[in-house]
Amino acid sequence: MGQLGIRNYELGMKIIIILILNSPFSILNSFGQSDRALIRDGNKSFLSGAYDEAMDRYQRSLDKNPNSVAGNFNIGDVYYKQKKYDSAATHFQTASGMTTDKDTLAKVYHNLGNSYLQQKKYEESIDAYKNSLRNNPNDNDTKYNLAYAQAMYKKEKQQQQQNQDKDKDKKDQEKKDQEQQQKDQDKKDQGQQQKDQQEKQGSQNKMTKEQAERILQALNNQDKDAQKKNLKKVTVQGVQIEKTW
Repeated sequence: MGQLGIRNYELGMKIIIILILNSPFSILNSFGQSDRALIRDGNKSFLSGAYDEAMDRYQRSLDKNPNSVAGNFNIGDVYYKQKKYDSAATHFQTASGMTTDKDTLAKVYHNLGNSYLQQKKYEESIDAYKNSLRNNPNDNDTKYNLAYAQAMYKKEKQQQQQNQDKDKDKKDQEKKDQEQQQKDQDKKDQGQQQKDQQEKQGSQNKMTKEQAERILQALNNQDKDAQKKNLKKVTVQGVQIEKTW
């Protein structure tokens, strides 16, 4: 095939790069000589941890051959090592549309799944691992990663459900508290209204000192008038009696 995937383990996930071998078969692949040389140099840099240098070589290989599966794939690996998982996923996705070779597709989808998993995009990573296993059903590493992604996806859904339940309980409690506060306020308002009404009635019934004095004066005046009237009656009667006698 002229291509070989090698596996490195990081955080429980294998990282695969595509190597161009110095073998009689390498001249049969789709890469030009300069592309193969750049890929080989990039792989050496990648394996030694010189990721910026590896990126330069892989990018130059793409400049010469934009349809290079190895170029896109290995650039994805560099981005992965640099923890730029979204960019890594983009290049793995691009590489997946450039080949029909099952072995290569299995590797592409495996690393695509890793990139999604690192972003906690569990649903996408599960789909990618399943696609990898469709092309290589016997890959135990991919099976392990698939099981891990499924477990994390289940845990995430359970956590989301718990959070939703907590939010619902919190909202229900807040509603009850608001209703109780409204009841307390209504009761308080009603008590204040009753108090205000009683005070109003009391003020209406309450007589000021001036009002009381005026009423007393009026009563005194009435008594005096009554006495005068009675005195006049007695005098008149006395006179009438005297005249008769």
